[in-house]
Amino acid sequence: MKHILLGDEAIAQGAIDAGLSGVYAYPGTPSTEITEYIQLSENKCPRGIFCQWATNEKTAMEAALGMSYMGKRALVCMKHVGMNVCADAFVNSAITGVNGGLVVVAADDPSMHSSQNEQDSRFYAKFALIPCLEPSNQQEAYNMVQYGFDLSEKMHVPVLLRVTTRMAHSRAVVNTADEPARQNELSMPADPKHFILLPAFAKRNYADLLKAQPLFTLASEQSGHNQYTRGTDPTRAIVACGIALNYVEEAAVADGASILKITQYPLPLALIRQMVNDGVRDILVAEEGQPVVEELLRGLVPSEITIRGRLTDDLPRMGELSPDCFQNGKSEMSNGKCEMSNDKSQMAKLVLPGRPPSMCQGCGHRDMYTALNEVAREYDAPRIFGDIGCYTLGALSPFHAIHSCVEMGASVTMAKGAADAGQYPAYAVIGDSTFTHSGMTGLLDCANCNADVVILISDNLTTGMTGGQDSAGTGKLERICMAMGIPEEHVRVVVPLAKNMDEMKAVIREETNYHGTSVIIARRECIQTLKRKARK
Repeated sequence: MKHILLGDEAIAQGAIDAGLSGVYAYPGTPSTEITEYIQLSENKCPRGIFCQWATNEKTAMEAALGMSYMGKRALVCMKHVGMNVCADAFVNSAITGVNGGLVVVAADDPSMHSSQNEQDSRFYAKFALIPCLEPSNQQEAYNMVQYGFDLSEKMHVPVLLRVTTRMAHSRAVVNTADEPARQNELSMPADPKHFILLPAFAKRNYADLLKAQPLFTLASEQSGHNQYTRGTDPTRAIVACGIALNYVEEAAVADGASILKITQYPLPLALIRQMVNDGVRDILVAEEGQPVVEELLRGLVPSEITIRGRLTDDLPRMGELSPDCFQNGKSEMSNGKCEMSNDKSQMAKLVLPGRPPSMCQGCGHRDMYTALNEVAREYDAPRIFGDIGCYTLGALSPFHAIHSCVEMGASVTMAKGAADAGQYPAYAVIGDSTFTHSGMTGLLDCANCNADVVILISDNLTTGMTGGQDSAGTGKLERICMAMGIPEEHVRVVVPLAKNMDEMKAVIREETNYHGTSVIIARRECIQTLKRKARK
């Protein structure tokens, strides 16, 4: 069957057709559409696939490992920064090994289109000593999911599938199976001690993982996903990783050079040796993200061979690649975009007016920030610590309301740390989904020492920034806060509307003057989900 699919959708369909039993994820651009596609597929044609959003990436990874323990195939999906959240479970899953196939999808975001950093998830695969797949097109993304599950079950380890924003969010024709494979039957691990990481067992497991490294390399060399094509001028070579292969081909810069396509890791040592034996003297490494392969090659090929790429400024050190990066002339960076310094680049001449993002008209976050700003100005040097969500836009005009935004949940604990240092008043602004993702543990720290902070949970009853997915805390926030030790009288609820402005300001003022931990829940449904409900 032929379909026009996003890269994310190709991954999702590949997982369904591979006999998937469960997908575990926390929404985050550019990975969200994988789980949403499976949810929609389930509504149209139920196959008994578990596909409910997890509270955060760590719980997703652990639940998927539990499904794998029972012999079933499980998929975990997240954006690159989610790998930091699930790192403990992810790295240890390489030591426990798996029973049913386990594929972890990490969607990286070069150029930081909707992220707070650039990060290359291939490092996590190398760190955990497991195989990594990096498709170069949507068809490969579909095929590699099936291959990833098979490889995971053959090698008894999780497999990381790494994509980037352009792969996740661009479309292509994909040939798919007519019918999905049957799901695995329930089966217990042959040796349950593999999943008990007491030091004595963990040492044995780790030794087995190290012994398997040559097998991972051999699989990388024999799978066919990595390919070496000898050029008419083998003294020059381009090593193209994942989607970067498309940029090289579109720019038509090979011009007789050999091409080594890398879409499976560990690096295929035999193919690299073949490239060296063919007499290569100059290698250009094209890879999205950080110079992972470029650095590794410097230790694998003779020193007299020139290796060029991001580290040598032959390609930009940050941001996405594009065909322009490979045209004549040296590439430069401008606002995280790859542009060329020569006159042949049309993109370099294109100047567009800036269109900074802003919160939606009618958004409850607007009224919350208006009230908070007016009260905060009544005090000397107030500090407002922000968090990850659409309310982060409160840092911009016209509000200029927050003084920090670091990572999921940091608002609460940074406000606590500032208060511990003597800051007053110290506010934290956090969304309902972010609060249940990573803010609750920080609130427990605050409650345990009655920190002098005011925590505003801007509750729009959904995960608004990524499109309106379910939020784990909906209908539970008051009970959660009180269960963590916040006195009932200091868990306040307001409705952020202009007509309630005086009431909101009074509540914020009262809790600011209370020298202890208090929580104000500003609850009003996201205007976008409300519109969708109205249309339905």
